[in-house]
Amino acid sequence: MKIGIPKEIKNNENRVGMTPAGVAELVGRGHVVYVQRTAGEGSGFADAEYEKVGAQMLPTIEDVYREAEMIVKVKEPIEQEYGLVRKGQLLFTYFHFACDRPLTDAMLKSGAVCLAYETVQKADHTLPLLQPMSEVAGRMATLNGAYYLQKTKGGKGRLISGVPGVKRAKVLVLGGGVVGEAAALMAAGLGAQVVIADISLPRLRQLELELPRNVQTLYSSRSNIRRELHDVDIVVGAVLVPGAKAPRLITRDMLKEMEPGTVLVDVAIDQGGCFETSRPMTHSDPVFVEDGIVHYCVANIPGAVPNTSTTALTNATLRYAVALADKGWQKACKEDEALAKGLNIVEGKVTFKAVADAFGLPYEPVAL
Repeated sequence: MKIGIPKEIKNNENRVGMTPAGVAELVGRGHVVYVQRTAGEGSGFADAEYEKVGAQMLPTIEDVYREAEMIVKVKEPIEQEYGLVRKGQLLFTYFHFACDRPLTDAMLKSGAVCLAYETVQKADHTLPLLQPMSEVAGRMATLNGAYYLQKTKGGKGRLISGVPGVKRAKVLVLGGGVVGEAAALMAAGLGAQVVIADISLPRLRQLELELPRNVQTLYSSRSNIRRELHDVDIVVGAVLVPGAKAPRLITRDMLKEMEPGTVLVDVAIDQGGCFETSRPMTHSDPVFVEDGIVHYCVANIPGAVPNTSTTALTNATLRYAVALADKGWQKACKEDEALAKGLNIVEGKVTFKAVADAFGLPYEPVAL
């Protein structure tokens, strides 16, 4: 198969779809891999490293899309790429369709096959291609929250760890999944007082056993969350409904419950956000203040640490990319139910129910 790895062109997105080590695996199995020149530089991978393992380097993004049967990316195509996607072409990347109608319409019109990392789901309900970036995003959420808690950045001027004789910061984590656990673990490691909330009692019991003593678990209800807000310093929104819009857990009126300078970090922003006042921001313009509350709502948080993120992502996606290349998408998905759940749009049809429901579009399960 001919596989293309274009350079990411989303704002400050320095990750790349695959490391040279991943490319070497595909080339070694007889596939042709086209890599756009400088695509890996932001992640610390020079063109020479790709050439050394047998990649064919192409000068432009147009060249890569034109030559490739399968495109392997990190982020969803943006408007400049819509016209490059062609009928029958397989796109393997993060899409988050449910909060982006223009992208959904463009991919339907293209006739492409869109296989989304974020909805590949195993029988135990784990999300193997979302997990590595969730681990990065959760850790980064706490670090960014602590950074913007500084007075010079608009926060309260409170050190997350405190010092002897001075109260440590309080961090509230909404969601006990991979992102939430990573955020809580990082906050606890920095010495904060941490509360992690979830609606699953079995998950809360598990977190109670696994997390450090300075992390308290809490059943996630509207009233419980509201009670925690009066003295919270950082809130990390880490809720996820696979393939669907995130629920709104903090409404505008709840901002009044918080002290000015409190920091909200919305990791769910690429799924529409879990705070009512959230709106997507970029690494070059990451925060805004609403009703005195600092909002950090960057949609591609792991892009700030691209070397770590690209390596972790390739580790997770490579086995699936190899299966797709070796067998073609239909056979690969037929043989792997987890991979089949990643099919969101197939040749002009919405094949993932949460996306169809988000926009009132017809839902047609893919026939394999």
